[in-house]
Amino acid sequence: MPEIGDTAPDFTLPVTGGGETTLSDLKGAPVVLFFYPRDDTSGCTKENEDFTRLMPEFEAAGVKVFGISKDSIASHDKFMEKKSLGVPLLSDENSDVCESYDVWKEKKMYGKTFMGIERSTFLIDAEGRIAEIWPKVKVPGHAEAVLERIQTL
Repeated sequence: MPEIGDTAPDFTLPVTGGGETTLSDLKGAPVVLFFYPRDDTSGCTKENEDFTRLMPEFEAAGVKVFGISKDSIASHDKFMEKKSLGVPLLSDENSDVCESYDVWKEKKMYGKTFMGIERSTFLIDAEGRIAEIWPKVKVPGHAEAVLERIQTL
């Protein structure tokens, strides 16, 4: 897993609304990347809603926020429309970015083992270095904690 102080692994991924986002193109502003398992599930919906609700505060602080999952752009667009979400979502269908951030993990549920995204968030400073990592995120209060941490950059 990348560590605090490391240069954030660069990537280019398709983004909702069309086009692509390249992390290194965002240097000069802090970036929040929150990795979540799946569109339109209860925890993932709540996390996206929380970040959407706080987007005006993130924007006022000059911070770019992106959600990332393996879902397709079509799935992301449908999810955003259905739930009125305002955070741009990136599609990592091949899980390359999930693997470079070490969030693609073996998980267990109901006695079954499978690979999936471990809910995690990375705060990247304006120079492109990782300033904070939240592994194994619990959704309640998380977006607020990220916003609070940004104010210490």
